[in-house]
Amino acid sequence: MSFGLGHGVPLDPAPGVVAISADELPPLPDSIISDPESGRLDPRAWFKEPGNRFELEIGSGKGAFLVQQADLEPNTNFLGIEWAGEFAAYTSDRIRRRQENANTHRNVRVMHSDAAQFLQWRCPDNIIDVLHLYFSDPWPKTKHHKKRVIQHQTMFDIWRCLKPGGELRVVTDHDDLWAWDEAHFEHWASDKNASEPTLAGPKIPEAPAKVRAFLDAREALPYERTSFAAPESAGEHELVGTNFERKFRKEGRSFNAGVLRKTGGTAN
Repeated sequence: MSFGLGHGVPLDPAPGVVAISADELPPLPDSIISDPESGRLDPRAWFKEPGNRFELEIGSGKGAFLVQQADLEPNTNFLGIEWAGEFAAYTSDRIRRRQENANTHRNVRVMHSDAAQFLQWRCPDNIIDVLHLYFSDPWPKTKHHKKRVIQHQTMFDIWRCLKPGGELRVVTDHDDLWAWDEAHFEHWASDKNASEPTLAGPKIPEAPAKVRAFLDAREALPYERTSFAAPESAGEHELVGTNFERKFRKEGRSFNAGVLRKTGGTAN
């Protein structure tokens, strides 16, 4: 499917400069079968200043958040992951043009990939300061719920990849998706503002055995709920400040937002 995002002009994602190239992200090794960690690589090495603070956005779309926030935080490296190839190319092209025309946004890279798979098989422990999940695809049909980003396995992988104290920030305009997210959060995060867990949300799949064992072995839940603080790029009364959000605010849609902060250290 083509969205015509280039309006007839070829998109240049600048592989190896903006878009993550095949050399930077080679295929998973055969050894992954016996050694699940053998495919790990450090995405911070893809940036000019790998020692900078590192934030990741799942579902970067047309790149509005990345473009706005990376300009305000030049000392933070931002990696946007987008599963739709044309959107990933469009965002990469936007970043490339800013690099060439204004010598800015050299702290942004874009990956065309499945973010959940990247977190599970590629990303090392304890490297992400903030993971942004804004307006992700709600996959409304029941048969497609397995494609939603928030799953028990992904909650574990995000926790593992976040630094201690790192944050998962979530915003959505889709109430059913938010109920799904909240049902998972009940299992993963303590909420000091809630009296008792309700566990009254929609039915969600059981956690995989290894993830269930991880949860059962912990004395405290892996995350704690905290209040959502809008990024600097957001305007007054905005949560993220993208054109997507502004469009739906005009339509009168409501929004849900939350933050989960990692507690504890490593998965081992």
